Amino acid sequence: MTGPVPPPSGRPEPQTRPVDVDTGFWLWLAALPLMVVGYIADMVGSSPGRASTVLYVASGLFTAVLCAIVVTFLILMRAGYRWARTVLTGGGIAAVVYIGTRLFTVNWPPIFAMICGVAGIVGSVLIAGGMFLLHRSDAHAYFTR
Repeated sequence: MTGPVPPPSGRPEPQTRPVDVDTGFWLWLAALPLMVVGYIADMVGSSPGRASTVLYVASGLFTAVLCAIVVTFLILMRAGYRWARTVLTGGGIAAVVYIGTRLFTVNWPPIFAMICGVAGIVGSVLIAGGMFLLHRSDAHAYFTR
C-alpha cells in the first residue's frame, strides 16, 4: 500500500498554521511599539506643560496594560482562536480610525507632528495589512476554536 497513512479514527489531523497567520501576527507585533510611540508623542505634544505627572503615570500604566492585552490576544489568535481574531479586528479598525482622525484634527509642534505622523501611518498600514491577511481564505479556515 502506498500513500499517506490516514490518521487514527477519532483523532482529527493537526492543522498546520498558514503563513498568512504568522505574517499577520508579526505585522501586528511590529505595529504595537509604533502605535505606543505615536500615542506617547500625541499625549506629550498635544498638551505641553499642561498635564500633570499623575496623568502621565496613569496613561503609562493604561498603555502597558493595553499592550499586554493585545499581545495576549495575538498569541491566542496565532493558536487558532477565532474570537481573538475578531477582537483584534475590531480594535484594529478602531485604532486606524482614531489615528486617521488625530492626524487631521490636532495641531502639534513640528517634531511631535513628525513622530505622530510617521508612527501612526506606518502602524496603521501594518495593522491593516495584518487584518487583511488574517481574513484570507487559508487563514479563515485555520481559525476553528
